[in-house]
Amino acid sequence: MITGNIHHLDLVPYLPAKLKDAIEYIKKNINQDTELGRHDIDGDNVFVLISNDCTNTIDVRRAEYHARYLDIQIVLKGKEGMVFSNLPAGKTTEDMLADKDIAFLPAGEQEKYMLMQEGDFVIFYPYEVHKPLCVVDEPAHVRKAVVKMRVSAL
Repeated sequence: MITGNIHHLDLVPYLPAKLKDAIEYIKKNINQDTELGRHDIDGDNVFVLISNDCTNTIDVRRAEYHARYLDIQIVLKGKEGMVFSNLPAGKTTEDMLADKDIAFLPAGEQEKYMLMQEGDFVIFYPYEVHKPLCVVDEPAHVRKAVVKMRVSAL
């Protein structure tokens, strides 16, 4: 997991070049008027999903992980709680890794909480358990960009 702010990439000089390039793409090409949905950057190797979602309580949100793609989750507007675990995933309740590259579980082991605000990003590598869109103060709308990058494209 790597975290930072898209406007201060100089504070993460160890960020791999391809990940930095993907974040720079978002800064230059994605704004409040960008249509919701999928936008290809490099076909199935790198693409971004733009969404407007609503946060919910931690106990309602499900933890997830991926196998083939890493996530670069960027808050474009609003704020959200991001829960994550530094430990391997426990028993999954829904395994769609083969078809959709996602598996769900109720929670990660020894979950930790992070507040994400506009411009903040977090990168989750495959098998890193995370629970996005958790409520901060009260349920609220969040506009996000989630870059999906095939690990083999690194």
